[in-house]
Amino acid sequence: MKKYHIEPNTVQETLVIPLYGRKICSERFPHLFQDEEAGRLIECLDYDFETKGKKMESLAGLFGALEVAQRQYDAACEIRAYLKVHPKAAVVSLGCGLDDTFRKCDNGLCTGYNIDLPDVIAIRNELLSETEREHNIGCDLNDYQWMDQIESSEGAIFYATGVFYYFRTEDLKALFAKMAERFSGAVLVFDACNSKGAKMMRKTWLKEAGITDVNAYFSLEHESELKTWSPLFQSVTARSYMRGYRDIYPEVNLFHKLMIHMCDRLVRMVIVRIEFRK
Repeated sequence: MKKYHIEPNTVQETLVIPLYGRKICSERFPHLFQDEEAGRLIECLDYDFETKGKKMESLAGLFGALEVAQRQYDAACEIRAYLKVHPKAAVVSLGCGLDDTFRKCDNGLCTGYNIDLPDVIAIRNELLSETEREHNIGCDLNDYQWMDQIESSEGAIFYATGVFYYFRTEDLKALFAKMAERFSGAVLVFDACNSKGAKMMRKTWLKEAGITDVNAYFSLEHESELKTWSPLFQSVTARSYMRGYRDIYPEVNLFHKLMIHMCDRLVRMVIVRIEFRK
C-alpha cells in the first residue's frame, strides 16, 4: 500500500490530530463513536503514530480525542438538521483536512465541498477523492475565490471544526462578513473557546504535537460578540461543545467529567451557529 508522507512541524500535520483522535475514540469509546474510515486513513499515512498514540493514551490525551470526535458529531447534527429543511443544499467543510463528515451525512441529494490549502487537498485527493457530488477545492480560505465554486441556490451550510483557532480575528471578521454577503440565508457552524482556552491550547496540545508554524489567534468570550461583525447576521447562538448535542457526561470516567466541567465553565468550549439574513 502506498503511504502518503506527512511532514512534521508543518500545517499539514494538523490534519493528523483530529484523524487519530477519531480512531482512538472508536477503539476506546465504541458505544459513543464508530469511525472505521478514520482507521483506514491512518493506515495510508506515513507518520509517527506510535509517539502520537502514547500521548493520546493518557487521561488528558484521551480527553483531547473525545473533543475532536465529539465536535465532528456536533457538526454532523447541524448538517443533518439543515438538510431536513434544505435537502439539496451545499455542505461546505472549511479547512477540511481529512474530514469525512459530508459522507456521514450525505442524503443522496446534497452536494459536498471540501476546502483546504493546496498541499492538504493534494493528499485528500489521493485518500478521499472527489465523487459526482463531492468536490475538493485547494484554496486559502482568505482568498475568496473559493466562494465562486459553491453552488448555493438550494441553500448552504458551512462548517469548520478545529480550524478558526489558527486565524487572526480581523481575518475572520472579513471572511464571515463576505460569506454573509455572498450566501444569504446560509448557516455557518464552528467551534470556539475563550481566551483562557486558546492560551491552554497553545501551551499544551500544539506544543506536544511539535507544531511550530501555526498559532491560535481567535478566541470568543461569548457568542454575542459576533453580532457586531455584520448587519447580515440573522442570529448567533451557541451550545456546549461536549453536552449540547448529546450529553456524554454519564458515559465517561471521573477525570473526564471534571474536564467537561472545565470546558463548559472555565474555557467555555462551544459550537457556534450563525444564520445569515435572506
